[in-house]
Amino acid sequence: MKKILVTGGAGFIGSNLILKLLRHPENSVVCLDNYNKENPQGVSGNKKYVLNIENPNFQYLEGDIRDAHLLENIKGIDIIVHLAAETGVRSSLDIPEHYVENNIVGTQRLLAFAKNQHITQFVFASSSSVYGENSELPWMENNELKPISPYASTKISGESLGRVYSHLYGIRFIALRLFTVYGPLQRADLAICKLFDALDHNKEFSVYGDGNDSRDYTYVDDVTDAFVSAIFYQKSNFEIINVGSGKAVRLNEVIKIAESISGKKITLKFTERQAGDVRITCAAISKAKQLLNYNPKNTLLDGLTKYNDWLKLQ
Repeated sequence: MKKILVTGGAGFIGSNLILKLLRHPENSVVCLDNYNKENPQGVSGNKKYVLNIENPNFQYLEGDIRDAHLLENIKGIDIIVHLAAETGVRSSLDIPEHYVENNIVGTQRLLAFAKNQHITQFVFASSSSVYGENSELPWMENNELKPISPYASTKISGESLGRVYSHLYGIRFIALRLFTVYGPLQRADLAICKLFDALDHNKEFSVYGDGNDSRDYTYVDDVTDAFVSAIFYQKSNFEIINVGSGKAVRLNEVIKIAESISGKKITLKFTERQAGDVRITCAAISKAKQLLNYNPKNTLLDGLTKYNDWLKLQ
């Protein structure tokens, strides 16, 4: 049995990943989450889901990844999946010090914990935001990084720390650069959630810019498949891997698909583009296919339909 520590496990991706891991009795999972209330954008709404898990192979711990004493008392971990982070590009412009403290210092504390506990497998949730305003599309893992937000810079720092600890201490460090993840249990501040909430409650939906900004939308179940593969990856000791759909879709097109699914029309409010936002993201996913056997199964229509179906059951 492998004992897996999932930090930020009460969050959007973390809760989906834990539920998937626990379908297999050979996995034991410890969820560590501080249920962060300092930054409203980062508050997890999924604590109730992980607290209600009834499985002898599951343990929930509430605490901070920067708490060295707390980490010292977590024993027997084989693999770390590090999802805990201060999230959101836009809010990082307002409180960058929180992002440095949580995302950089927090990651270093976890890597030190891995070193001290002889944990040799570390999977890190990085972000497509590290590419910034890079016009070479689709983005490949060896492209130049041009970050334009404090959030993006902290993710680059996390990757760099992982490289150091991998080189010095033999920790296998796998960084997954995630591209616009959406689906059940997602945070309320994310665009897809706001879009369907506006459709369901007949509210205005704010569009930053003209709606032609494009994103590589990736359904959460495909993302957690990539994490599971990375958890058990046993080849090279350091890898950075894109996890996306491989397709960029304009927000205007997303709105049309959502309207067709819901059968409703939405009122749009166009506002200025936000600082820190890039115009387009698109992942080259050949490396993920090769190393992780990654094969995203959900088209945007599939994923949005599943998300809408899930919403109706809440």
